[in-house]
Amino acid sequence: MALNKVCASCSRLSNEVKVLHGIISKRHHFVYTPDLKTPVKGEKRKMNMFQAINNALDLTLQNDQTALIFGEDVGFGGVFRCTMDLQKKYGQSRVFNTPLCEQGIVGFGIGVAVMGWTAVAEIQFADYIFPAFDQIVNEAAKYRYRSGGLFDCGKLTIRAPCSAVGHGALYHSQSPEAYFAHTPVASKDPDPCIIFEPKTLYRAAVEEVPLQEYQLPIGKAEVLIEGSDVTLIGWGTQVHVLKEVAQLASSKFKASCEVIDLVSILPWDMETVCKSAKKTKRVLIAHEAPQTGGFGAEIAATIQEECFLQLEAPVARVTGFDTPFPHVFEPFYLPDKWRCLETVQNLLEY
Repeated sequence: MALNKVCASCSRLSNEVKVLHGIISKRHHFVYTPDLKTPVKGEKRKMNMFQAINNALDLTLQNDQTALIFGEDVGFGGVFRCTMDLQKKYGQSRVFNTPLCEQGIVGFGIGVAVMGWTAVAEIQFADYIFPAFDQIVNEAAKYRYRSGGLFDCGKLTIRAPCSAVGHGALYHSQSPEAYFAHTPVASKDPDPCIIFEPKTLYRAAVEEVPLQEYQLPIGKAEVLIEGSDVTLIGWGTQVHVLKEVAQLASSKFKASCEVIDLVSILPWDMETVCKSAKKTKRVLIAHEAPQTGGFGAEIAATIQEECFLQLEAPVARVTGFDTPFPHVFEPFYLPDKWRCLETVQNLLEY
């Protein structure tokens, strides 16, 4: 009898889980839309993001004989395949695995860069970059300054997959960019660089990618959609959420939204952001990281300082919550299009 009650309870629970799964499945986090503008002319090939990163690393190894790529499992291609076949092409002396020690990976990279070689260090997940925090913020970022310009590790680049992926939970979904934004570096001087790569875009992002080597400026935001009523600011995956929000706001509220991809966190493009804020007079900033201490707060403070008299409403933030990143409740944690759209409506009605 007791067993029958347990089975009946399990059956009801199973049905409830199925209903919840159905709801979650319909709550799409984002719809990827390719960028139709290409940075350079020339031959292009359709690639997803991890293939484009692989291509960039290939070009780096090909054109710079001092370049080394290292990290956990990069020898066989890495968990996201970004370094696939590079060891076969360039050998184990230039593309190689390291022990599972993030502090050691970055410390080694600092030494390589200080000696004048190009170091590309991979941290397998951004969530595990924290053991290397001291090496990054106290050693790498300050090396040039503390030596009075005699030495630097500007040839060090640290790559790390970040942000939500649909099933990563608290140890494989974090967005830690704000932790590092507090450590000043200079883009035009030989200082190290951290690149956070939204891992959900590795396969979702597909575009025509130039095959030749090219560079994009650090500290320059990109206006993806021009508008006149509300400015929407994001970076990483959130940019695609905001592009969809702009379409929804146009159809539902007849509102024209300007969408800005911040591109880089430090330095960030204050000029483009403030110019847009003065034009639209309403601003929404969205990011996956928790709200408290998130980089959106820095942007909001700057807009308040520079654009206060032009604003028609307080600067709004739509972010992750101040909790650990959840597993089954991920769709409710993320700043999805519906949360952002509701905030746009509030800004318009303020």
